[in-house]
Amino acid sequence: MPPEAGAEARAIGRLLDVFHANAYDRVEPPLVEFEQSLLDGPGQAVSPQTFRLMDPVSQRMMGLRVDITPQIARIAATRLARAPRPLRLSYAGQVLRVRGNQLRPERQFTQVGVELIGAPVPSGDVEVVVLAAESLSAVGVPEISIDLSMPTLVPIVCQDLGLAEDEARRARIALDRKDPAALVGFGDAARPLLTGLLDAAGPADQAIAALDALSLSDRAKSMCAELAETVERVAAAAPALGLTVDPVEFRGMEYQTGVSFTIFTPQVRSEIGRGGRYELNTGESATGFTLFMDALVRALPEPESGYLAYLPYGTSPQVAARIRGDGWRTLQALSPEGDASAEARRLKCSHMLNEDNVIEVT
Repeated sequence: MPPEAGAEARAIGRLLDVFHANAYDRVEPPLVEFEQSLLDGPGQAVSPQTFRLMDPVSQRMMGLRVDITPQIARIAATRLARAPRPLRLSYAGQVLRVRGNQLRPERQFTQVGVELIGAPVPSGDVEVVVLAAESLSAVGVPEISIDLSMPTLVPIVCQDLGLAEDEARRARIALDRKDPAALVGFGDAARPLLTGLLDAAGPADQAIAALDALSLSDRAKSMCAELAETVERVAAAAPALGLTVDPVEFRGMEYQTGVSFTIFTPQVRSEIGRGGRYELNTGESATGFTLFMDALVRALPEPESGYLAYLPYGTSPQVAARIRGDGWRTLQALSPEGDASAEARRLKCSHMLNEDNVIEVT
């Protein structure tokens, strides 16, 4: 409903302009696809959230997209397989999900985002994080905070500790819920390390220092070093950006394989966007982010009412076009009015055309 629908449309246009200025070319994947294609590769992670229907022509199952990122990944791996790398793509479109959640109950909303395919690590990660901050600032989202994580770190630590599959699952759930009491049942070797990962969450510099102090394996240390380099380079490129680190976060990052991030602002309880590194079916590495417009619109400042000029009945199309050319929004009367000023006030117009001039409504 107005004015939110208008605010969303303007924000989408501005976001796409920022992406375009950074050389991200727009693509428009279909809303409905055959299930076999839609749920291939990264799309497998969102299968439980997918609405399905039968195609009456082919008698094959189809699905309504839950997430546009897997579609972009497939486009990059097939129709744009020979395009020069790194490949930069942007998108905006509706998605539909079987279930919402408590913080974001909406099941249909617009996703807007970018994907960077074939970019080196960590340069690509830094580019998309900084671009996310730049685009949100451009639409007026205040106090942006980005929480970085490494979704593959906890599984690797659990493997290094020799935890059985059910124990590793329990550990991951406990860490994701930020529940240190649930870690009590683990052995003397595992519990301090898992608790240390949990305690490392916080402001980026403190979190990186806490991770450095843990007794991790070489491959886990390599992941933390990659995360630390990304943090350092993002902080240098966007010093005003709030950066935190949560090394145990993984919800919503099911298909991501490297540095990932969640975008917050104090104006909204839920996240307004997510991003991170993942792999295409071809093994090619990619990274990107998605903004959730239903949440993002709630973070936007109150739109200004703006100036609206009332055009009395009989105003010529040429005069109306001239006034709009001067930057006014115009509302044309469609029937004769007895008192043009009263009618302009009734329709909440700030100004009106009086003879050949636009004057303020009093």
